[in-house]
Amino acid sequence: MKFLPTLFCFLGVVATAAQDRPNIVILYADDMGVADVSYGDPNAKIQTPNIDRLAAGGMTFTDGHSSSGICTPSRFAMLTGQHHWRRFHGIAQAYDGSVFEPDDFTIAKMFKSKGYRTAAFGKWHLGWDFDAIRKPGVEKKDWIKADSYDWTKRFPGGPIEQGFDRYFGDGTINFPPYCWIENDRFVTIPTQPVIKSEPLAGGGTFRPGPMAESWNPYDILPTMTEKTVEWISEQSSDEPFFVYLAFNSPHYPIVPNKEFHGKSEAGYYGDFVIETDAMVGKVLNALKEGGFAENTLVIFSADNGAENHAFERLEEFDQWSSGAFRGVKRDIYEGGHRVPFTVRWPGQIEAGSVSDEVVSQVDLAATFATIVDYPLGREVAIDSYNLLPVLTGADYDRPLRTATVQNTSAGKFALRQGDWVLIDTSSGAAQKEKNGYLQRFGLDAYGGDNPGLLFNLKEDPRQSKNLFADYPEKVASMRSLLNRYIEGERCAPVER
Repeated sequence: MKFLPTLFCFLGVVATAAQDRPNIVILYADDMGVADVSYGDPNAKIQTPNIDRLAAGGMTFTDGHSSSGICTPSRFAMLTGQHHWRRFHGIAQAYDGSVFEPDDFTIAKMFKSKGYRTAAFGKWHLGWDFDAIRKPGVEKKDWIKADSYDWTKRFPGGPIEQGFDRYFGDGTINFPPYCWIENDRFVTIPTQPVIKSEPLAGGGTFRPGPMAESWNPYDILPTMTEKTVEWISEQSSDEPFFVYLAFNSPHYPIVPNKEFHGKSEAGYYGDFVIETDAMVGKVLNALKEGGFAENTLVIFSADNGAENHAFERLEEFDQWSSGAFRGVKRDIYEGGHRVPFTVRWPGQIEAGSVSDEVVSQVDLAATFATIVDYPLGREVAIDSYNLLPVLTGADYDRPLRTATVQNTSAGKFALRQGDWVLIDTSSGAAQKEKNGYLQRFGLDAYGGDNPGLLFNLKEDPRQSKNLFADYPEKVASMRSLLNRYIEGERCAPVER
């Protein structure tokens, strides 16, 4: 075995961490591009001083990824340590059931089994058991109606079933029902037949459905953060805790509160990012004030890249959410799934460090399992790599991951291996790319009968030069590995 002295030292760090049982906090943005975070750049049009503060105290991954280019799959993958495409594609629609099976492993269940107090706040978007509250005989065409449900009943199938002791949130901001949910009960009752029209700062829409009279989209972000801060303040240093705060921002509808209007140089979207950053600051301050900061591992990331309104923002404000990369939300180009990814753990992670290691949010499961000394076994978190060697600066064989699979739509996959990425379909874009954007970055619009795409990201991060025809052996090798994964082979090694 290589690097034995350093490895033994690293294992000692893990053993100490497991014994001390650090608190874990995941701060999860919604539809945020990798370049929407300033990371200390004074020229950035969107300044995020609190996320920057987190990065200054920990490690920033420049090559960090969500599992998907859309929200529900990425959330499922992060919580379970397995890629979503082994189970489903697409998002949980309004009135859909849970995407989880009853016996699924989740990191919340794992933490709970190890004596952690667990809580989730904000956006869930992984389905609920609407059948439990829907009145008998209601036809699907009437699911939209408020009087089709008994809102006084227990609302199962959500976070409480997946290992969280506490939940408070709105479910999903642009999906009905529009109300507050606490644990498995409705705090505010959605008695209105359809959502009322609200003036929105930066645009966006809501799917029609039941709404509580008091519901206001501008309340969502500050309220869920306030509830998180309150919960943290109630914790004791004698019992570790795990918090998952899933922001509704900067997802559409774009609803920054008035005090944040004009704070960025990227319109209301940029203002919404800045309000999100302010909420990150409130959580970090709560950890400090409670005396938890030094023994808490904090992660900031996002479920996927920015919405396709990024094209308009590029034209109007000269701000491109995906930075040096091609693509936006829903795409399997880099911009669809390469996201902000920062981890702070005082005393374990070197402050201000930067890693170019390719990592995925599915890797959190194996990382946490090592920290709390939880045996994962062969059948769970099968795509999750342990990131501790990277985080703690231990010597290890690079790259850590054999390969990384990206997917948003059924049948359309990408495989990242080293500097290379194979997109095993005709185009990496889920929707038509704007001509002005293509011309600005010198890109060709791929599609039609194109057999596939191959890019060297080290030399061509913008994915502008297709090398598919130039490297047939590499294409064949990468396609073979991708197919093995799709057919069931685990991505992560058994020994982690």
